[in-house]
Amino acid sequence: MTKFYLYVSRYLTVLLFLITTVAWSQSTVTGKVTSADDGSGLPGVNIIEKGTSNGTVTDVDGNFSITVPGTATLVFSFVGYVSQEVAVNGRSSFNVSLGSDVTALSEVVVIGYGQIEKKDATGALVSLKPGDFNAGVINSPEQLIQGRAAGVQITSASGEPGAGINIRIRGTSSVRGGNNPLFVVDGVPLSGDDVTAGGSGAGLGSSSARNPLNFLNPNDIASIDILKDASATAIYGSRGANGVVIITTKTGKGASSALDYSYNLSFGKITKKYDLLDREGFLSAYEKFNGAAAVPTVDGGTETDWQDQILRTAVTHNHNLSFGAGDKTSNYRLSLGYMDQEGIVRISGLKRYTARFNGSKSFINDRLKVASQLTLAKTLDNGAPVTDNSGFEGDLIGSALKANPTFPVKNPDGSFYQISNNEPNPAAILAYSKDYTNTIRGLGNISAELQIVKGLSFKTVIGFDKSISSRKTAFSKDLAVTGIKDKGRLYLNDIETDNTLWENYFTYDNEFGKAKLNAIVGYSYQSFQKSTRSAQYTNFRTNNLDQMINNLASADQTAGKVSAAGGNSSNVTDELQSFFGRANLTFSEKYIITATLRADGSTKFGGDNKYGYFPSAAVKWRIVDEGFVPELFSDLNLRVGYGITGNQEIPHNLYQERQRYNDWNITNEGNMDGGAISGVAFQNPELKWESTSQINAGIDYGFLENRIRGSIDYYYKTTKDLLIQVTSAQPAVQPFVWKNLDAEVINKGLELSLEFDAVSQTNFSWTVNGNVAFNKNEVRNFNGLINTGRINGQGLSEAYAQRIAGGQPLYAFYLRPFIGFDENGLQEYRNDSDVQEFTGDSPLPKTIAGLTNNLKFKSVDLSFFFSGQFGHKIYNNTANAFFTAGALASGRNTTTDVVNSGETRVSSPDVSTRFLENGSFVRLQNVTLGYNVKTDNTFISSLRLFVTGQNLFVITDYSGQDPEVNTNKSIDGVPSAGIDYTSYPRARVFTFGVNVSFK
Repeated sequence: MTKFYLYVSRYLTVLLFLITTVAWSQSTVTGKVTSADDGSGLPGVNIIEKGTSNGTVTDVDGNFSITVPGTATLVFSFVGYVSQEVAVNGRSSFNVSLGSDVTALSEVVVIGYGQIEKKDATGALVSLKPGDFNAGVINSPEQLIQGRAAGVQITSASGEPGAGINIRIRGTSSVRGGNNPLFVVDGVPLSGDDVTAGGSGAGLGSSSARNPLNFLNPNDIASIDILKDASATAIYGSRGANGVVIITTKTGKGASSALDYSYNLSFGKITKKYDLLDREGFLSAYEKFNGAAAVPTVDGGTETDWQDQILRTAVTHNHNLSFGAGDKTSNYRLSLGYMDQEGIVRISGLKRYTARFNGSKSFINDRLKVASQLTLAKTLDNGAPVTDNSGFEGDLIGSALKANPTFPVKNPDGSFYQISNNEPNPAAILAYSKDYTNTIRGLGNISAELQIVKGLSFKTVIGFDKSISSRKTAFSKDLAVTGIKDKGRLYLNDIETDNTLWENYFTYDNEFGKAKLNAIVGYSYQSFQKSTRSAQYTNFRTNNLDQMINNLASADQTAGKVSAAGGNSSNVTDELQSFFGRANLTFSEKYIITATLRADGSTKFGGDNKYGYFPSAAVKWRIVDEGFVPELFSDLNLRVGYGITGNQEIPHNLYQERQRYNDWNITNEGNMDGGAISGVAFQNPELKWESTSQINAGIDYGFLENRIRGSIDYYYKTTKDLLIQVTSAQPAVQPFVWKNLDAEVINKGLELSLEFDAVSQTNFSWTVNGNVAFNKNEVRNFNGLINTGRINGQGLSEAYAQRIAGGQPLYAFYLRPFIGFDENGLQEYRNDSDVQEFTGDSPLPKTIAGLTNNLKFKSVDLSFFFSGQFGHKIYNNTANAFFTAGALASGRNTTTDVVNSGETRVSSPDVSTRFLENGSFVRLQNVTLGYNVKTDNTFISSLRLFVTGQNLFVITDYSGQDPEVNTNKSIDGVPSAGIDYTSYPRARVFTFGVNVSFK
């Protein structure tokens, strides 16, 4: 028995020793994963204990912690880097450096309904990450990528905070305003409608709606992917003709929670004031045209710089706070943002409050993934009275340009000096007007993705995009402007949108020997509801702007007075039902074929044209993998694709005859009076999609282990069945009819991109990134004529500067050919004719380009970015309306060049090539200098300080304030391009910022 106990005792001792040994062999290993290129920490690196499912990911700074046996081997892998295996060998801490995988080209790009490795992409697309984005005061996503992608032209309507945008991918294709691309935010396609109202300004003119993308906080964006050719955009069918921009927001990363905060402080000032006459120059010039005896009639006895009266140094504050984390099965990120941007025109500005949540969680052994995104934004726009179409009286900008520089700002008693309704005091306009817009917008989705079997999954997505916007514009009765003085005016405009999305699709991803198949098939339904309300009130008993806005009873209710000047309302719903599929087949990792088909059914069209079908096909040959390619090449691909896409960005239900209740007034008893039901359009059951066919051929290349890399693309786009509103020959029962124009718009061009690692060393690197695109635009097979480009100014009623016609580019300039002034100072035109004709000039740039240099020396980084547009013209409507001898002789100020131009005071300011100028420019768009502070702090993991300069200088021959401008000068809904009229000026901005991450 004793021997038995001794045996058991020895056995238990050995067993206890073994258990203890195993237990102690399980230890926690820590370390950091860095990039071999620059030594920076790599976030999100996957770390797996080889042969097991035990793993983790690095945090935002590349740090990791994992518990493994001392004999384990860890596998480190990260997209774009060579995987590495490291044996622990009993160590408790070590660091790993991963080198770039220059041959794998495994960068992930987002495409419609999924993502794909860049090496497998057959379409023409550009993927931009935060490191590629523009810095500084950025209040909407498109400003992040301006000038960064070949063939993508981005122009804001003006320098006003929140101003509308024009984005053209591979040229302009439509004769209507629907030329912007489709924006998709975290899988939810936006409607493209205005979500804020345009405004009316009585005699001051009307203004355009604000940028519908302002609700997105640029700090929340993880990537922007631009799909350019039909093979890439056909998956979006009827909305892909003008390209697709896919915006993906940031998610949580790193096993430990990360708290990030950033603050920017910016100062902006006008880049270029107009060279106007001062007091002495003005009186001397007035004497030249009118004689010395007339000078006292215009001498106000003082000197005022009216541009200084309306301009200021603008200050912007921008705060961003985010908190998040992530691992293999879940992630979350919550962010808050606040921006307070002053405009350089007094009283103007934009405030934005944003909150965003992204989160996902996997269940059932990672077979089911549930994710959601939610954005809430409140935007407050304070507008200045800067308009698109003021008359000769001028809006705020126009009044400041033409105001007599000898007039005082105020009278001795402190009241504003106001000489007449036709010559408003710019300072009084600011003091006696108020225009603000309050917009609340929510966008989000919830999705569930189930892996049915290996390689086959099903995903369902429910999304929404809802906004409520209210704009209130008030003018005090103290303002001396026609229609406002002694009455006051109030304009109320409300817009509500409610868009919903439901999508379901299957994804199949599998390999068959040397073949690999990725395919999707699905269904989508999206509804777009929009309601509008507008009203105008006048005859106010108060001059208090806040009372006017908040208390309609302050309008005069006495007998014989009308408190409401009119209004209108609408409520429409459109629906889009779609079926789509795409297959991407790869053979031997060298030959790739992609085929796509989408069928869209829209309530915007009737009869047999409710559905449109949009196919595409593309092939890619990875030539670099063939044995005959020299070792000089690290990448060489050939891509060819063709497809058909559509455009349905037109107002609601145009194929039916429609009616409206309009022109109502409110009587003293509160009843509607004077309203009538009237037809507004002939029916057209044959109305159908605008379609664009496009062929694309491209080459991707890389040399010297990919130190030199880029792409070359050629495209040819044909757009037909152009949607347009045609004015009916009068008299007619209805004023217009919607038709498909029997014409074609051709855009053809070449795009080049090049990235070059000029220096790539541990302590110093220099990368050059350039792109250039050439585009030719032409209207073909069109026998009609359509006028657009309305020109404003005294004596310019019904004047226009552009015409759409066969053989010409869209919006071609159509002007009198000015050749100078004769001996009497009168305008002369070629062939002694004052008839307008095509000038051969286009407002559409033939060439757009961007050049970026990124340099890094140890902890210091410097980047500078140039952008340019070339080969187009701008019509200077501002000069046409205000800077003429006739205006100067009438007692209005002008630019200094008018005095000795040779023009007489009675010369007519006709629409002519006199005011057509070269619009080409090169702009130093952005310079950023940053410093990454080394931190050993317990709480701070990273700290970055930077300063950014925006719009530092422009090289151009254009005489206006800035050549990058596009005032809305449409006629009958047909847009214009390249016309400048009293545009809100652009600023030069300096930003000082700090980014800090907490452990």
